Amino acid sequence: MSTLQEAPQDRILTVPNILSLARLVGVPLFLWLILAEADWWALGVLVFAGLSDWLDGKLARALNQTSKLGTVLDPAADRLYILATLIGLTIRDIIPLWLVVLLVAREFAILPIAPVVRRLGYGGTLPVHFIGKAGTMCLLYAFPLLLLGDHDGGAATVAKIVGWSFAIWGTGLYWWAAALYWTQTRQLVLAGRGSPPASGPDTAHDPDERGDPGAEPPAGEQKGAETPR
Repeated sequence: MSTLQEAPQDRILTVPNILSLARLVGVPLFLWLILAEADWWALGVLVFAGLSDWLDGKLARALNQTSKLGTVLDPAADRLYILATLIGLTIRDIIPLWLVVLLVAREFAILPIAPVVRRLGYGGTLPVHFIGKAGTMCLLYAFPLLLLGDHDGGAATVAKIVGWSFAIWGTGLYWWAAALYWTQTRQLVLAGRGSPPASGPDTAHDPDERGDPGAEPPAGEQKGAETPR
């Protein structure tokens, strides 16, 4: 990757980071709207969050404004929206507690990966899995549909059915991605026993960050890939 592409990685005030910060600010508002049963306003905030999530990744690549701060803000915003939705929909009895336990347990299941990878001497993140991103997108589609399904009428019934379909697929893909991250981590551990990791562009990747903007993506990974899940 060229020097010109690496230079912006320490920037803070960038357009993508401002969008990510705006998305973070919307999390408590979104939760309050759900608990107040102002569902249409809550959906509006969620639509803005989804659009800004897509847009900040596009702008980061188009404007060459990928930054280290962005690698933290972007996944943090996504996870906080999922957490806020889980809390709100559970309190309103729209989703059962077992679904919440499954999704939270998955996050705890991948927590040890980052320190293991760093202990091996790698400084980046695990390669982005399309499966993990697909799982996150399914969940982000599922929750607003389940929120709509809490109302009366034929459209609400259809939304509830489709929402549960996305929720089941999303949860399954979420766990599948976790298994793949652990498989990659095991491969790194086995490789590390044979030879020490080389620092530089071929660093390993942590599944909970968008990626190290100063590192070259591994083979098969697209440059500028969005946040892995």
